[in-house]
Amino acid sequence: MPGPKNTDNILPTSSQLTFRDHLDHLAARFRIRRGKHRVAPGLYALGSPTADSPVFVSANYTLSFDALRSVLKGLDAYILVLNTHGINVWCAAGKGTFGTDELVNKIEETGLKDVVHHRSLILPQLAAPGVAAHTVRKRSGFKVEYGPVRAADLSDYLKTHQATPEMRRVRFPLKDRAVLFPVELVGTFLPLAIAVVAVYFLAGLSPALATASAILAGIILFPLLLPWLPFKDFSVKGFILGLIVTLPFSLAIALGQPRDWVSLLSAVLLLLILPPVTAFITLNFTGSTVFTSRSGVKREIYAYIPIMAILFGSGILLTLTLRVYLWVGRL
Repeated sequence: MPGPKNTDNILPTSSQLTFRDHLDHLAARFRIRRGKHRVAPGLYALGSPTADSPVFVSANYTLSFDALRSVLKGLDAYILVLNTHGINVWCAAGKGTFGTDELVNKIEETGLKDVVHHRSLILPQLAAPGVAAHTVRKRSGFKVEYGPVRAADLSDYLKTHQATPEMRRVRFPLKDRAVLFPVELVGTFLPLAIAVVAVYFLAGLSPALATASAILAGIILFPLLLPWLPFKDFSVKGFILGLIVTLPFSLAIALGQPRDWVSLLSAVLLLLILPPVTAFITLNFTGSTVFTSRSGVKREIYAYIPIMAILFGSGILLTLTLRVYLWVGRL
């Protein structure tokens, strides 16, 4: 087979992931060097591709790029990496960085027309929201072919270039959901610690434990229980989860000693303050899942954030008023 005409700007890569690659993946999962997990945009050669070799398109997020190249073992191919600013395919397509303009620009910048004879690109299916295939073909001459949802299905897909219904099916199993919470846990550890200590000195041990439980429920339990929590909106799911984890602490305060109006009001205020906190945290996962859309997230923010703010603000104000009242009463 004849080789490509233009090889000056083609970068080499391999399907073999190194120890350093795995360390990078681990660091990304734990929010270490956030924003630095990216590869240089451009055209990469996997193996010894010819002018007739397939061209795959990926984001420049290391986990996306590595997931693609690692399943192409033994295949000679090109990988066109778009500049998604270190964001994965799904999120970048929603934000527009894995989009039509960027794809066309990269085709032109890399001189792809001079590298391959054919005019076909294989994109991940989750890139479809950001790429208008007909526009790409009109502007660049390249046909967009959407591969399967998961890179792991590429080897079977390439046998026929026809995706089965199972390949098109978006799955989000427990394993995929579980890898989400370390990022949020690391990012909220310091605010969590400050909040728990502040509540402990202001209201005591039980409210402090309730605060920690409500925050951790939003970070850890929510992604794990996502499919089974009732209702569609993440905010409502999160509010219900917050009620569930806060209720035992609230009942303990209400039924403890002394059983007076102060204990009862404190218990109610706990239910007023903490479920909105859990609900707010759960909104962080809207961009990490395939359970919602960009328009759905915007609708949720406009609909529920004001309600969360009112409930939380009212609860904090009433709690401070109660504490001042009790403090004055002791004078």
